[in-house]
Amino acid sequence: MKSARLLSLLLLLQARQRMTTVELADRLEVSRRTILRDVEALSAAGVPVYAERGRRGGIVLLPGARLNVSHLDPAEMEAVLTAGLDATQREQLELAAAHETATRKIAARRSGGAHPGSGLADLIVVDNAGWLAPEGHAPPVAELTLALRTRPRLRLRYRRSGAQRAVARVVDPYGLATKAGRWYLVADQAGEPRLFALDRLEGYEVLPEPVRTRPGCDLRSVWAELRRRTERPGSVVVTARLRETRLDLARRVLGSRILDVGPAAAGWHTVRIGYRELESVRQLLQFGDHLEVVAPPAARALVHELAADLVERHRPVSPTGPSTDGGGAGRS
Repeated sequence: MKSARLLSLLLLLQARQRMTTVELADRLEVSRRTILRDVEALSAAGVPVYAERGRRGGIVLLPGARLNVSHLDPAEMEAVLTAGLDATQREQLELAAAHETATRKIAARRSGGAHPGSGLADLIVVDNAGWLAPEGHAPPVAELTLALRTRPRLRLRYRRSGAQRAVARVVDPYGLATKAGRWYLVADQAGEPRLFALDRLEGYEVLPEPVRTRPGCDLRSVWAELRRRTERPGSVVVTARLRETRLDLARRVLGSRILDVGPAAAGWHTVRIGYRELESVRQLLQFGDHLEVVAPPAARALVHELAADLVERHRPVSPTGPSTDGGGAGRS
């Protein structure tokens, strides 16, 4: 809307006092001609704004003019209160426009303050997605958030990781959480806290009854409980030798699964890694010859079996083509 654009133009000028038509056109995503028409409209309405010609010209707000346009409306206030989100997440919540306007209002209010030079917001960018994150379908974040405001029970059609089909389940939601670029519904199912990844949510139905969450629990406390449970070290503790040059990579990949790192000796560290189940040890295969599982014997035997299967499957291709016998027996 033109009125919203005029307000945005004023906020930009109040924060910086002078901007070129190119800068304003880029920020407001319109043409330079539109900017000039907007300036004429503001000037005709009595706003002390004008265009200066010349090499250092631009659109100028009269020095000393202070316009009371910094009040935040409810949507802008919510955008500010969710400041930890990145641009993609604000788009998913349909808060991007409100956040942009709120940011301009705040910048206009603080212009001319005690911090010369670039503002902190100009020096920091927040991107919550992991490196090389896949571009999956956009989860229904805004739609689901709107439904959650009335605190209803939900019937989900949800597919668990590795499953082929979605299963219906009734849950009592606390709210949404975002971590490492993924959105989760935090809810109780049959009185037990659960996380439901929105990228595996195939649909939901709002039920005509209020939530039945556990007394004394809220979104933050339940999220903290689920996070502790998810990141808690498992009962299977693997001892391994890791090349010194791969320690940084191991810390990025394994995170809190690394329980202990011994001092380097002859180019190798002794590390202890925790897993919930023995089968999860297959994760260590990605380190190739940079890691050797030492104990327990069952973990070492599993890695040996998996590595042997890989060797069988990756025989050199003969001139007549690859083997068609399917390789080794393999593990599912």
